[in-house]
Amino acid sequence: MDSDAKSGFDNEVDSKESAFYLDAAKYWEQVPPTVDGMLGGLSSISDIDLKGSQRFLNSIYQLVECPGKERALDGGAGIGRITQGFLMKNFPVVDLVEQDRHFLEEAKKSLKPTNHTGQFFNIGLQKFTPEPCVYDIMWVQWVLGHLTDEDLISFLRRCKLGLKPRGLIVLKENLTSSGEVEMDNTDSSVTRPHALVVELIKKAGLRIIKEQKQQRFPSDLYEVRMFAIQPV
Repeated sequence: MDSDAKSGFDNEVDSKESAFYLDAAKYWEQVPPTVDGMLGGLSSISDIDLKGSQRFLNSIYQLVECPGKERALDGGAGIGRITQGFLMKNFPVVDLVEQDRHFLEEAKKSLKPTNHTGQFFNIGLQKFTPEPCVYDIMWVQWVLGHLTDEDLISFLRRCKLGLKPRGLIVLKENLTSSGEVEMDNTDSSVTRPHALVVELIKKAGLRIIKEQKQQRFPSDLYEVRMFAIQPV
């Protein structure tokens, strides 16, 4: 491929990626900053989800080389549902990363009456770089489908630098049963098969140390799994 042709191809790829992110941002701008909005009308599963996450976190702290319990990150935090409903009960400091400004403002508002301590970062995960060596747990849930494969790998590589010794990243995501990537044009996201998620984790220089399926979700939803991962 000559340089002009390659440049044109690169520009086309960049344009498609930009549209992927812009379309998602536009979708979420129209979503109300409520639990129902965050869960696509499925607020009824929130309590089951949070309890499943707590059980998984408890199992992580039964490991020999378990993380500390000082500071966590809520990646793709939305209105702070996970921070307030789960992470704050386990960590005295929880930072939130969320690209949608009105979601983050709602998170600040709802957390103000609580004993929440932590920072708020108004930025997408594809651009977020954590401070080095500060997090015991980086919890990233239901947001990686809004990242391209390349940006997901880059994000995880940056996350590695933000971990304390023995720190872990936890991914909680929908998985397809078809073995294929499935695109949702409504919110401009993808759902990946298990094998691809594992491949991307490995490409980022991380390994899975614990994996568990979320139980008690309605049968018509995607399978949801949690992955505790650490640098190789």
